[in-house]
Amino acid sequence: MDLKIAIQGIKGSFHHQVANHYFGESITLEECDSFNAVVKSLKAKHSDKGIMALENSIAGSILPNYALIDKNELHIIGEYYLDIHMNLMALKGQTIHDIKEVHSHPIALLQCEVFFNQYPHIKLVESVDTAETAYRIQQQRLSGIAAVAAPIAAQMYDLEILAAGIHTIKSNKTRFVIVNTRNKALSKEEINKASLKFELDDTPGSLATVLNVMNNCKLNLTKIQSLPVIETPFQYAFFVDVVFEKYKHYEKAKKILEIMTTHFKVLGEYKQGKQ
Repeated sequence: MDLKIAIQGIKGSFHHQVANHYFGESITLEECDSFNAVVKSLKAKHSDKGIMALENSIAGSILPNYALIDKNELHIIGEYYLDIHMNLMALKGQTIHDIKEVHSHPIALLQCEVFFNQYPHIKLVESVDTAETAYRIQQQRLSGIAAVAAPIAAQMYDLEILAAGIHTIKSNKTRFVIVNTRNKALSKEEINKASLKFELDDTPGSLATVLNVMNNCKLNLTKIQSLPVIETPFQYAFFVDVVFEKYKHYEKAKKILEIMTTHFKVLGEYKQGKQ
């Protein structure tokens, strides 16, 4: 029986690409119109695993997704880095000068800002997904409207690419995480990365002390992100990613951090993806 994978978006989206690359093409997609819907699908057991974008090398962290994973007790069981190629596409037979509006996901539009500065006549319109707009253009035969999406979307929905590689910074990667409602059983030998969340007392130097512990235990901090604790004004939770060569070093750090922090949580232990 095929794995059912929940993604934000539809066929032809970047999440669809990640699903194929990570799990292979023998999967069933559960297409969701939001990341909230991905979480609901997992919790209702309508899907086996989910995929969520977490950060982009140009646009930065997708903060609401950190909160979604934490709040809904999801586990990160893997990660995948995808090279993002943004392309402007429309119905065949048009040029870029025929385009009056471009619809796409807000992060996709942000990544192509410099390109669109050359075309002040084009109105940028935010939509829920990159591929959804491509699909809608094809289904409704919308002339004068273009989408920003992956090359696979142009192939799937028979659109013409008017401009390829329009993202501002050509080295453009997005980190996606694979999430589940329970932890995947990986051997300690396979695990070399962890995602953690902790809170600290409001005392001077507390964060520096935590970072020193990580360093002393031979953990390499690859990501640190703070989010406000809604219930407590001016209190912050820290989300960190660490990589390590030996699980025992991480295990030692984890025991110390559990004592040092006011709240400590493991969001996932998994194998580091190739960047």
